[in-house]
Amino acid sequence: MRPVLPPWPGTLAAKAAAFITVMCCALAALLGVLVHVQVTNQTVGQARDQALQRLAQATQRYEAGDTLRRGAGVDPPELPGRLRELAVAGDRGTMVGDRAGRPAMWAAGPVDGGRALAVAVDYSQQARTIEGLDRAIVWSSGLAIGATLLVGAFAVTRVTRRLHTTALVARRISAGDLDARVNDPRTSPRRQPAAQDEVAAVAAALDSMAASLQGKLLAEQRFTADVAHELRTPLTGLHAAAELLPPGRPTELVRDRVAALRTLTEDLLEISRLDTGRERVELDTEQLGPLAERVVRAAGNDTEVRVVRDVSVETDRRRLERVLGNLVANAHKHGRGPVVLTVDGPVVTVRDHGDGFPEYLVAHGPQRFRTEGGTRGHGLGLTIARGQAEVLGARLEFANAPEGGAVATLRLAAE
Repeated sequence: MRPVLPPWPGTLAAKAAAFITVMCCALAALLGVLVHVQVTNQTVGQARDQALQRLAQATQRYEAGDTLRRGAGVDPPELPGRLRELAVAGDRGTMVGDRAGRPAMWAAGPVDGGRALAVAVDYSQQARTIEGLDRAIVWSSGLAIGATLLVGAFAVTRVTRRLHTTALVARRISAGDLDARVNDPRTSPRRQPAAQDEVAAVAAALDSMAASLQGKLLAEQRFTADVAHELRTPLTGLHAAAELLPPGRPTELVRDRVAALRTLTEDLLEISRLDTGRERVELDTEQLGPLAERVVRAAGNDTEVRVVRDVSVETDRRRLERVLGNLVANAHKHGRGPVVLTVDGPVVTVRDHGDGFPEYLVAHGPQRFRTEGGTRGHGLGLTIARGQAEVLGARLEFANAPEGGAVATLRLAAE
């Protein structure tokens, strides 16, 4: 089973800084230990050789019966115990210890009578050299880590700043701004491909995707607008011809279908205008409760209006009536009664008691002409409602009530 690493939250810059710090500390510690061990071994080795050389000279003088020189003696009281035991056992050895309160390199060997002959060599200079080396290693490691961290943070910040810019442009495109581009200078055609790093490649791919998406959407918008405009002329003639037909059931069917086609054409034109993003609102102050009652009366269907709390809103009356009218019409067409329109401050809800909205609509919003499971789709009404709500600066949400039924919630900005 493949091990799963625990998640590591945080920004890329923080992760890179932590990684650089850990690696620098590990490298500095490794180099410091190697230098310390090498220099210490060399220093101690030289002091040991000097002490053993003096011990050999002292042994010769002792065996010849001559007076021992200063720093040499038999069983001196400051001789380390372990070294004394080694010498009494018949071996020679060295050890760093103290003599008269100062560091010394001791060397000891056996003499007759089960005693130890020892010499001491001053080790103060070597000890200071090793201490100074350790301090230099610590300070130089700290400076190296700090300098490396600053340089690494600068380099990583430049990369993360470009990634942040790319992500910001991607969010703008997702929000509908198809003119947004990264325009990374490293993606210039005059640059060699080898000079473009991975971030530049991502930026170039995003710009290319946005341009392709914008072209396709503009082509779709032009096609929708052209089709709707082209249909208007023949539909006007067809409507005039249908009005000249003699009364009867066939005439009613023809007029009904012509009216449906005209409504669909007008919806397509309205969607094409919304897609261009050039719609402008005509703001005015409106009481939300009376406006909702007018929409229900104009719809001519059995819809209950409940005004929990009435407020004044600054909005485009025509567009708001269009949104509420489409929500009410959709509730009657695709749901079941009773249909209730509730005004509670700047929040308006339209609820029916049918089967509720499809899952795709709740998750992703209305989609043009989409059907689910062989049932009828929700047409263009909800698409237009959401588009007009966005023009008004309102938020339109779709959900299903726990006890059943579809709930559309329009949140307006109160005055």
